[in-house]
Amino acid sequence: MSSLQTTAREPAWKGALLLTGGFVVLLWVLEIFDAATGNPLDAYGVRPRSEDGLVGIATAPALHFGFDHLVSNTVPVLVLGFLTLATGIARGLAATAIIWVVGGLGVWLFAQPASNHAGASVLIFGWIVYLIVRGFLNKRTTEIFIGVAVFLLYSSALLGVLPGQPGVSWQGHLFGAIGGFLAARLLTTRRRSEASITY
Repeated sequence: MSSLQTTAREPAWKGALLLTGGFVVLLWVLEIFDAATGNPLDAYGVRPRSEDGLVGIATAPALHFGFDHLVSNTVPVLVLGFLTLATGIARGLAATAIIWVVGGLGVWLFAQPASNHAGASVLIFGWIVYLIVRGFLNKRTTEIFIGVAVFLLYSSALLGVLPGQPGVSWQGHLFGAIGGFLAARLLTTRRRSEASITY
Protein backbone atom coordinates (compact mmCIF):
# COMPACT_ATOMS: atom_id res chain seq x y z
CA MET A 1 0.00 0.00 0.00
CA SER A 2 1.39 3.38 -0.93
CA SER A 3 1.89 6.18 1.58
CA LEU A 4 -0.72 8.19 -0.36
CA GLN A 5 -3.34 5.47 0.17
CA THR A 6 -2.46 5.25 3.86
CA THR A 7 -2.82 9.00 4.27
CA ALA A 8 -6.16 8.93 2.47
CA ARG A 9 -7.49 6.30 4.85
CA GLU A 10 -6.42 7.97 8.08
CA PRO A 11 -9.15 10.65 8.18
CA ALA A 12 -11.89 8.00 7.87
CA TRP A 13 -10.56 6.10 10.88
CA LYS A 14 -10.01 9.27 12.87
CA GLY A 15 -13.40 10.64 11.89
CA ALA A 16 -15.05 7.36 12.87
CA LEU A 17 -13.38 7.46 16.27
CA LEU A 18 -14.34 11.09 16.82
CA LEU A 19 -17.98 10.63 15.79
CA THR A 20 -18.47 7.43 17.76
CA GLY A 21 -16.80 8.84 20.85
CA GLY A 22 -18.83 12.04 20.54
CA PHE A 23 -22.05 10.05 20.29
CA VAL A 24 -21.22 8.06 23.43
CA VAL A 25 -20.42 11.29 25.28
CA LEU A 26 -23.82 12.62 24.18
CA LEU A 27 -25.54 9.49 25.52
CA TRP A 28 -23.88 9.96 28.90
CA VAL A 29 -24.60 13.70 29.06
CA LEU A 30 -28.27 13.05 28.33
CA GLU A 31 -28.53 10.33 30.96
CA ILE A 32 -26.73 12.42 33.60
CA PHE A 33 -29.09 15.31 32.87
CA ASP A 34 -32.09 12.95 32.96
CA ALA A 35 -31.08 11.44 36.31
CA ALA A 36 -30.36 14.85 37.83
CA THR A 37 -33.72 16.30 36.81
CA GLY A 38 -36.09 13.47 37.73
CA ASN A 39 -36.01 11.48 34.48
CA PRO A 40 -38.10 13.78 32.25
CA LEU A 41 -36.40 12.46 29.11
CA ASP A 42 -37.85 8.98 29.63
CA ALA A 43 -41.12 10.32 28.24
CA TYR A 44 -39.48 10.72 24.83
CA GLY A 45 -39.16 7.04 24.06
CA VAL A 46 -41.17 5.36 21.32
CA ARG A 47 -44.73 4.79 22.51
CA PRO A 48 -46.41 2.56 19.96
CA ARG A 49 -49.31 3.97 17.93
CA SER A 50 -49.40 7.10 20.06
CA GLU A 51 -49.21 10.45 18.32
CA ASP A 52 -46.90 11.78 21.04
CA GLY A 53 -44.83 8.60 20.73
CA LEU A 54 -43.84 9.47 17.17
CA VAL A 55 -41.25 11.86 18.60
CA GLY A 56 -39.50 8.84 20.04
CA ILE A 57 -38.56 7.62 16.57
CA ALA A 58 -36.12 10.54 16.48
CA THR A 59 -35.08 10.56 20.14
CA ALA A 60 -35.31 7.05 21.61
CA PRO A 61 -31.93 5.62 20.48
CA ALA A 62 -30.15 8.43 22.36
CA LEU A 63 -32.07 7.86 25.62
CA HIS A 64 -31.78 5.20 28.32
CA PHE A 65 -33.77 4.06 31.33
CA GLY A 66 -31.03 4.44 33.92
CA PHE A 67 -27.27 4.05 34.10
CA ASP A 68 -27.32 0.23 34.12
CA HIS A 69 -29.10 0.35 30.78
CA LEU A 70 -26.56 2.83 29.39
CA VAL A 71 -23.53 0.98 30.73
CA SER A 72 -24.63 -2.25 29.02
CA ASN A 73 -24.87 -0.40 25.69
CA THR A 74 -21.74 1.76 25.89
CA VAL A 75 -19.06 -0.72 24.77
CA PRO A 76 -21.13 -2.20 21.91
CA VAL A 77 -21.90 1.32 20.68
CA LEU A 78 -18.21 2.22 20.73
CA VAL A 79 -17.10 -0.95 18.94
CA LEU A 80 -19.91 -1.37 16.41
CA GLY A 81 -20.43 2.32 15.73
CA PHE A 82 -16.72 2.73 15.03
CA LEU A 83 -16.62 -0.29 12.71
CA THR A 84 -19.70 0.95 10.85
CA LEU A 85 -18.08 4.33 10.17
CA ALA A 86 -14.44 3.29 9.77
CA THR A 87 -14.67 2.05 6.18
CA GLY A 88 -16.61 5.09 5.02
CA ILE A 89 -18.08 7.93 7.06
CA ALA A 90 -20.86 8.89 4.63
CA ARG A 91 -21.97 5.30 4.09
CA GLY A 92 -21.79 4.55 7.82
CA LEU A 93 -23.90 7.59 8.68
CA ALA A 94 -26.43 6.66 6.00
CA ALA A 95 -26.63 3.11 7.38
CA THR A 96 -27.11 4.46 10.90
CA ALA A 97 -29.90 6.76 9.72
CA ILE A 98 -31.69 3.86 8.01
CA ILE A 99 -31.38 1.69 11.12
CA TRP A 100 -32.53 4.56 13.34
CA VAL A 101 -35.68 5.24 11.31
CA VAL A 102 -36.61 1.64 10.44
CA GLY A 103 -36.05 0.51 14.03
CA GLY A 104 -38.11 3.31 15.55
CA LEU A 105 -40.90 3.11 13.00
CA GLY A 106 -41.13 -0.67 13.35
CA VAL A 107 -41.45 -0.39 17.13
CA TRP A 108 -44.06 2.37 16.80
CA LEU A 109 -46.15 0.30 14.39
CA PHE A 110 -45.87 -3.17 15.88
CA ALA A 111 -44.94 -3.11 19.57
CA GLN A 112 -47.60 -3.39 22.23
CA PRO A 113 -49.54 -0.21 23.08
CA ALA A 114 -49.00 1.43 26.47
CA SER A 115 -45.30 0.58 26.39
CA ASN A 116 -42.27 2.84 26.15
CA HIS A 117 -39.12 1.91 24.24
CA ALA A 118 -35.71 3.63 24.36
CA GLY A 119 -32.05 2.76 24.15
CA ALA A 120 -29.17 2.51 21.71
CA SER A 121 -29.67 -1.25 21.38
CA VAL A 122 -31.82 -0.61 18.31
CA LEU A 123 -28.65 0.75 16.69
CA ILE A 124 -26.48 -2.02 18.14
CA PHE A 125 -28.58 -4.77 16.59
CA GLY A 126 -28.79 -2.87 13.32
CA TRP A 127 -25.02 -2.37 13.21
CA ILE A 128 -24.39 -6.07 13.94
CA VAL A 129 -26.51 -7.19 10.99
CA TYR A 130 -25.23 -4.41 8.74
CA LEU A 131 -21.60 -5.29 9.43
CA ILE A 132 -22.19 -9.02 8.90
CA VAL A 133 -24.09 -8.59 5.63
CA ARG A 134 -22.37 -5.66 3.90
CA GLY A 135 -19.00 -7.31 3.29
CA PHE A 136 -20.53 -10.27 1.52
CA LEU A 137 -22.64 -7.99 -0.64
CA ASN A 138 -19.73 -5.68 -1.46
CA LYS A 139 -17.27 -8.59 -1.76
CA ARG A 140 -14.52 -6.57 -0.09
CA THR A 141 -11.99 -8.58 1.87
CA THR A 142 -11.67 -6.10 4.73
CA GLU A 143 -15.43 -5.82 5.17
CA ILE A 144 -15.88 -9.60 5.00
CA PHE A 145 -13.24 -10.00 7.72
CA ILE A 146 -14.99 -7.39 9.88
CA GLY A 147 -18.35 -9.10 9.30
CA VAL A 148 -16.98 -12.51 10.33
CA ALA A 149 -15.36 -11.03 13.44
CA VAL A 150 -18.62 -9.29 14.41
CA PHE A 151 -20.55 -12.50 13.86
CA LEU A 152 -18.19 -14.44 16.11
CA LEU A 153 -18.37 -11.79 18.83
CA TYR A 154 -22.06 -10.91 18.72
CA SER A 155 -23.98 -13.80 17.09
CA SER A 156 -25.35 -14.95 20.46
CA ALA A 157 -26.67 -11.43 21.10
CA LEU A 158 -28.88 -11.77 18.03
CA LEU A 159 -31.14 -14.05 20.07
CA GLY A 160 -32.33 -10.78 21.60
CA VAL A 161 -34.61 -10.32 18.58
CA LEU A 162 -36.83 -13.01 20.11
CA PRO A 163 -39.42 -12.29 22.81
CA GLY A 164 -38.85 -13.67 26.26
CA GLN A 165 -36.96 -11.32 28.57
CA PRO A 166 -39.30 -9.02 30.52
CA GLY A 167 -38.54 -5.34 30.27
CA VAL A 168 -36.35 -5.76 27.16
CA SER A 169 -37.57 -4.33 23.86
CA TRP A 170 -37.13 -7.34 21.60
CA GLN A 171 -39.14 -5.37 19.04
CA GLY A 172 -36.45 -2.67 19.04
CA HIS A 173 -33.80 -5.36 18.57
CA LEU A 174 -35.76 -7.04 15.77
CA PHE A 175 -36.56 -3.91 13.78
CA GLY A 176 -33.08 -2.53 14.35
CA ALA A 177 -31.72 -5.75 12.83
CA ILE A 178 -34.15 -5.44 9.91
CA GLY A 179 -32.95 -1.86 9.44
CA GLY A 180 -29.35 -3.11 9.38
CA PHE A 181 -30.16 -5.64 6.67
CA LEU A 182 -31.98 -3.04 4.59
CA ALA A 183 -29.08 -0.61 5.02
CA ALA A 184 -26.60 -3.22 3.80
CA ARG A 185 -28.77 -3.95 0.75
CA LEU A 186 -29.46 -0.31 -0.09
CA LEU A 187 -25.88 0.86 0.38
CA THR A 188 -24.10 -1.93 -1.47
CA THR A 189 -21.25 -0.36 -3.43
CA ARG A 190 -20.23 -3.42 -5.45
CA ARG A 191 -20.98 -2.87 -9.09
CA ARG A 192 -23.49 -5.34 -10.41
CA SER A 193 -22.59 -6.36 -13.93
CA GLU A 194 -25.42 -6.92 -16.35
CA ALA A 195 -26.17 -10.53 -16.98
CA SER A 196 -24.92 -11.68 -20.35
CA ILE A 197 -27.35 -13.61 -22.44
CA THR A 198 -26.17 -16.09 -25.06
CA TYR A 199 -28.33 -16.85 -28.05
